[in-house]
Amino acid sequence: MKKFSVPLFSLILVLFSSQIVAANNLPDFTTIVDRSKDSVVNISTSKKVNGDNIKKHLQIPEIPEGSPFGELFKKFFDQDNFGFRDRETSSLGSGFIISRDGYVLTNHHVIDGADEVIVRLNNREEYVARVIGSDKDSDIALIKIDGKNLPVLKFGDSNALKVGEWVLAIGSPFGFDHTVTAGIVSAKGRSLPNDNYVPFIQTDVAINPGNSGGPLFNMDGEVIGINSQIYSRSGGFMGLSFAIPIEMAVDVAEQIKNTGHVSRGWLGVLIQEVTRELAESFGMKTPHGALVAKVMEDSPAEAAGLQVGDIIVGFNGTLVPRSSALPPMVGRTPIDKLATVSVIRDGKKRDIEVKIAQLPSDLTRASLGSDHPAPVIEKSALGLSVKDLDPQTERKMKVESGVIVTDVEANGAASQAGIRQGDVISMIDSRSITSAEEFEKIAGDLEKDKAVAVLIQRDNGPVFLALKPQ
Repeated sequence: MKKFSVPLFSLILVLFSSQIVAANNLPDFTTIVDRSKDSVVNISTSKKVNGDNIKKHLQIPEIPEGSPFGELFKKFFDQDNFGFRDRETSSLGSGFIISRDGYVLTNHHVIDGADEVIVRLNNREEYVARVIGSDKDSDIALIKIDGKNLPVLKFGDSNALKVGEWVLAIGSPFGFDHTVTAGIVSAKGRSLPNDNYVPFIQTDVAINPGNSGGPLFNMDGEVIGINSQIYSRSGGFMGLSFAIPIEMAVDVAEQIKNTGHVSRGWLGVLIQEVTRELAESFGMKTPHGALVAKVMEDSPAEAAGLQVGDIIVGFNGTLVPRSSALPPMVGRTPIDKLATVSVIRDGKKRDIEVKIAQLPSDLTRASLGSDHPAPVIEKSALGLSVKDLDPQTERKMKVESGVIVTDVEANGAASQAGIRQGDVISMIDSRSITSAEEFEKIAGDLEKDKAVAVLIQRDNGPVFLALKPQ
């Protein structure tokens, strides 16, 4: 028998011990699953689809009279045949119990438009749920089942999450009940298109259709989010999952339960991202904050004295690193509460107190201009031609002052900045524009090769552009 020498045996023992230590450092999710699985539910919905509605959205082809296919198409497009009968559609999702008497949290899109909502527990008990209410903007819904002494989950603090931390999801992807998946927190405070009020938690936890509405856990077994969306080009998981922070979900659910609707704080400004070029034009060392492109009429911001061109860098003592961070902060602020908005104006930081109002359902504001002549400046030092506003443009663009861009020279300063024909320039270098002559005078005084901010009004709203005179 071959014998190991003492030094070699010691080395093997050390390596083996290291492997045991490494294995012990891997996360063990079994305790979390055992403790939480009975509170996670499967949600199935059904919705009746009217055959007449389907038929109305289809274009029936013109069939020549006497065609041998005439009768075939006639039968196919008859509402009583297969294609257009009234039918039921179904969908699947997840949710979790938040009270012993049967309140359940899930996503708005899981139950939206459903005629019937069925909740199935881990022990196979089924309940017909009643929709208490839902909120499309946050994608949160509160439903109720008639249960007693039901198992509930404990909530955690999503703000305490760290990027790289392990997290766990339980849900029903593709109808496979109580599927467990795990991953890490990839990022926090993500803003997604059309979701301005939700600072999503991004993870790489495998989330697929059917996981929507299910809980996201930290390693203490506490719910810190609700799985809501995925980024996918195939319809399935691609490593990018997004969860709604639990604090926001609970706040929305409480409002739905207590008042039947959700109220959000409103500041009354249109904002945009501060790019590197814009930061330079405003004298900032690094780009951060939210640039105010418009202050709405009769808004809290207008009453408090916020101005177009202000850069909001703080809200109630919390830094605003990007423009996307501001709407959730404002939205969570109680109505009629004073908030401190920190702005950079003319290169100096100042604090402004604003009384937050309730977000209106319609933010459209009309602004009618008066008739006046429209002289044209045919050549500009910035490589564009402008003319005074006409009444039609004032009404269409909802502006009261500025100049219309009539022509943009190729490869000029304006063209490189992204200014287009038809844009309305209402401000340049923090100075408001009231006429074409005034614009030309200000443009002629600008320093070459130094970026300035230009406020442009377009059909889709105001936007600041960084322009560098040549």
